[in-house]
Amino acid sequence: MLRDRRAQTVPDFAIEVVWTSGGLDKLDIYRAFGVREVWIWRDERIEIHALRGDAYEPVARSEIMPDLDLATVAVLATRRYQTGAVREFRRSLRP
Repeated sequence: MLRDRRAQTVPDFAIEVVWTSGGLDKLDIYRAFGVREVWIWRDERIEIHALRGDAYEPVARSEIMPDLDLATVAVLATRRYQTGAVREFRRSLRP
């Protein structure tokens, strides 16, 4: 019996880092694969796009990880040292 390999390998979300303008419309590519959310990191901000039918719509929060503070993640992504960013992220999780 053959399994649908595509269904096994499609991620729930993708992170797209935009460094330059122009180029391909990556949302069309992710849509073709059926990726539920695309997080676009651009200008030190993260924009969330959720797949609705056959198109992506911008949403305020991730539906996959609704409790994740994406503003904090975006700030930490600019840190020079990964270890320090991880420590700071862990501190932000504490009550």
